[in-house]
Amino acid sequence: MLADPLSDLIADRGTVVLDGGLATELEARGADLRDPLWSARLLVENPSLIHDVHAAYFDAGADVAISSSYQASFVGFAERGIQHDEAEDLMRMSIVLAREARDAAGADGRLVAASVGPYGAVLGNGAEYTGDYGRTIEELLDFHLPRMQVLAGAGPDILAIETIPSILEAEALVRALAEIPEARAWMSFSCRDGDRICDGTPFEQAVRTASSSPQVVGVGANCTAPHDITSLIEIASTTTELPIVVYPNRGAFWDAVRHSWVDPPRQDPRPTLRPLEWAEHGARLIGGCCGVGPSEIREIATALGR
Repeated sequence: MLADPLSDLIADRGTVVLDGGLATELEARGADLRDPLWSARLLVENPSLIHDVHAAYFDAGADVAISSSYQASFVGFAERGIQHDEAEDLMRMSIVLAREARDAAGADGRLVAASVGPYGAVLGNGAEYTGDYGRTIEELLDFHLPRMQVLAGAGPDILAIETIPSILEAEALVRALAEIPEARAWMSFSCRDGDRICDGTPFEQAVRTASSSPQVVGVGANCTAPHDITSLIEIASTTTELPIVVYPNRGAFWDAVRHSWVDPPRQDPRPTLRPLEWAEHGARLIGGCCGVGPSEIREIATALGR
């Protein structure tokens, strides 16, 4: 990995455009993700569709593709009867698919980020939006480190440690990174509002925890409501000098019972994505998460003058 894979891209672009939601776009294209593996299911069943979605985001103007490894873990694959060696191969494939789509789009400095999702994603009960795991730092370290080692070794430009709802998990991930000295990462948190991550920890504390690792080269929030993003950028910008990364969801709510995104009530319409406002407040990497598709990423890229 590069010493800091974001610095040259930020210097060249000013504001880096991330891609949008992978799983929701896969579903929009007909994929059935009603499975504990979620988007990682298609690494087994239809990897070409993952490639096509990455390509669509690059075509829309994204500078970075985030891999389909968010829900990929040895625990999750084992529950599907997939053995350790095959699970490693599938994790590596998630990087290869994104890299192939990037190369086909033209090798003009665009990056591939290996998604490292939270422990709660494997539980499949919505815990990635509460941080209510009942696990120790040591247990979370034991969960994350083996898959992070595989993903970091598969050739991404950076790790996207994303949707982290728990300060204990953030501390475990900082420790895991220290075991992979060549790895560089951004860390983004899922937040319940404009000043707290999902477990109730002040966002400022979460930013300080992430920034304590010299291997973290960007910090921010993702899969958070758009109307909370400006406040979170302001907090981050007064807490760290690292580039700030934001990629909110489309303003819907995750229903852990039905395993689906639910729109707000009609009197509370989906909030607007505000890339220019976020850039003006200091965000340097801007994209979208669940419910944000290629058309919205094209709008973000256009708004940012790309």
